[in-house]
Amino acid sequence: MSQRPDHPQRYALVNELHARPYPKLGVPGHAVYLAFKEPRDAANRDRSKDQAHLAELLTLNGAAQPEAGITHYTGKIGRHELKWESHTEFTTYLAFGKGVSSRAFDPAETEIFPDAWIEKGPGGRIAAVQIRIVDLPENPDDIAPMLEQWFVAESLVCTWVLDGAAVVAGDFRIDPNGQMRFAIFARPGTGPGRIGRTVQRLCELETYRAMSMLGLARARDLSKRLNALDPRLTEIVEGMGDDANSAEETLHELLEISAELESLAVQHSFRFSATGAYEAIVRERVESLRESRFEGRQKLSEFMARRYDPAVRTVKSAETRLRQMVTRAARAGELLRTRVDVERSAQNQKLLESMDRRSDLQLRLQHTVEGLSVVAISYYAISVAGYLAYPVSKKIGLTKEIMMAGLTPIVILAVWLMIRRIRKGVGGH
Repeated sequence: MSQRPDHPQRYALVNELHARPYPKLGVPGHAVYLAFKEPRDAANRDRSKDQAHLAELLTLNGAAQPEAGITHYTGKIGRHELKWESHTEFTTYLAFGKGVSSRAFDPAETEIFPDAWIEKGPGGRIAAVQIRIVDLPENPDDIAPMLEQWFVAESLVCTWVLDGAAVVAGDFRIDPNGQMRFAIFARPGTGPGRIGRTVQRLCELETYRAMSMLGLARARDLSKRLNALDPRLTEIVEGMGDDANSAEETLHELLEISAELESLAVQHSFRFSATGAYEAIVRERVESLRESRFEGRQKLSEFMARRYDPAVRTVKSAETRLRQMVTRAARAGELLRTRVDVERSAQNQKLLESMDRRSDLQLRLQHTVEGLSVVAISYYAISVAGYLAYPVSKKIGLTKEIMMAGLTPIVILAVWLMIRRIRKGVGGH
């Protein structure tokens, strides 16, 4: 067959589908999980630090070093299998191995991740999970004493998962060793793949729950600031119809509030969007466990509805309120700008009317000056003409008074015609 050219990314895209397989764990077994996140701007972090941290862990265990620029790694460290993944805002480490300690949730199991190594991690731990995997007793009620010993009854979740293949229990509390505990009681015959998927989903559930709740503190701080801005915005909107208030001053004050609201929107948009995305993943992970009630105990979905959903609703409420206030401020700004434009148009109209009146007055004054000019020029012209015509009038026997009387209308007419012609000539240019 002839080789047809492939897209440059074809193989890379297909390989990405198989890059993060679920772990496979037998019974009994244990798993230890960590997730690290930078406290600020984690999406733009220096990812070389993440890989350096992974390389240090591998070095401590004498394992081979990973390739540069990877986003996931699977390998063996000591008696454990290790899965490392780099995500948009965090990195995760999952170590799992065979067998369980005689002491449930023994801190020694978490020593696969040394404290000194953890302290050097980029950012801090956003999630730390320890999972114990054991066989489900023939009588499921026999796990009750273990649940009472391992977990806090008030927040205990205990539910069938994967259509009754296993029982998952946890209390979503951090134990003295800094771990969140989960126990998996697997029915005999449950495959390692199903157990591995359950472990992976529990770890992801805790990680994305924590990531989604990062927006809660931001939402509370935002609500305090919005509580201060809301009355000011309301006062401005209510006073827009009062002509006693200067529209330009009100617009300036409104622009200050709008600028602050836009700044808040920019500061919180990423975190609130991330909260929505992580919340969707949390709900998908809960649904994928396909849980059912175990011995009348609290299900995972019920725990989330009571403890998790109110926090997410608080974040969404703050986000919605911020968006509504930005819209209100923008709409009020448009109205105020319209009012300012109308007032300026009225001022311009008055200015034009005033200019028209001044032009009319100037024209009248010009006509008056022209009339006075005719009189003044005619006065001097008559005098000059009188001196010129006096010898002639004397010869023909006319008196000076009669001669001046005859010359006056002729001179005045001539001066008037001359000034009119000059004015037309100037106006033509």
